[in-house]
Amino acid sequence: MSQKRAVEDRIVESGVLAVLRGVDEDSIVPVARAIHEAGVGALEVTADGTRAAEKIAAVDRELEGTETVVGAGTVLDASSAESVIDAGASFVVSPHVDVDVVRTCNRHGVFVAPGVLTPTEAVTAMEAGADVLKMFPAKTVGPGHIGALQGPLGGVDIIPTGGVSRENVAEYFDAGALAVGAGGALVDYDAVSEGDMDQVRESAAAFVETVEDARSD
Repeated sequence: MSQKRAVEDRIVESGVLAVLRGVDEDSIVPVARAIHEAGVGALEVTADGTRAAEKIAAVDRELEGTETVVGAGTVLDASSAESVIDAGASFVVSPHVDVDVVRTCNRHGVFVAPGVLTPTEAVTAMEAGADVLKMFPAKTVGPGHIGALQGPLGGVDIIPTGGVSRENVAEYFDAGALAVGAGGALVDYDAVSEGDMDQVRESAAAFVETVEDARSD
C-alpha cells in the first residue's frame, strides 16, 4: 500500500482532521497527545504560525509508533510545502488551490488536499493531481454544496472544513463528506491556554463521539 493510500485510509477511519491553529510550541505536544488519546486519528498543525516545521516535527516524534497521522495545514506555497514535508508531515492541506503545492506533494509522494469552493477550482485541483478536495470555507455554502460539486465532477472525495460543528456534522456526512476538518469545535482553546489537557481530551472525545454517531446512522 502506498503512503498516500495509507494516509487517506487513516483519515477516513478517523472521520475528522483536528486543526491545531495558533497553539504555541510549548503546548503543541501535550495538546496533540490529548487529542490523539481522545480518538482523533489525523492531526493538522497549521503552517501559518511561527516555527511551524518544528511543531510538526515535535508532534510527529511524540506520536511515532501510533496510527495517528500528522500533517500540515494552511500551506500557501511550494516552499512551505517543502519545509513541512521535510519536517515529517504525512499530508498537506491548503485553503486554496496552488498547483505548485500539489505538484510538490506529488513529487514527494505526500497526500495533498487543496481548498476549493467552485467547480473551476475543483477541476484545477483535480487536474493538478490532488488526492481529495478540501471544501473551504464550508460554512459559506453548507452541506448541500458537496453534492453540487460531486454531481458534475464524478463523485470526487471532499473534506468540508470551516464551520463544521457537533450540531451540523451529521449533515455533512449525510451529504457525502469523506471526513470533516474541525478546529474550534473540536479543540477547546480556552483549556489549551489554561493547560487543562483533561478538558482538551474531553472536548475532542465529544466531537469524535458525534462523528461516530453521525456515520453509524
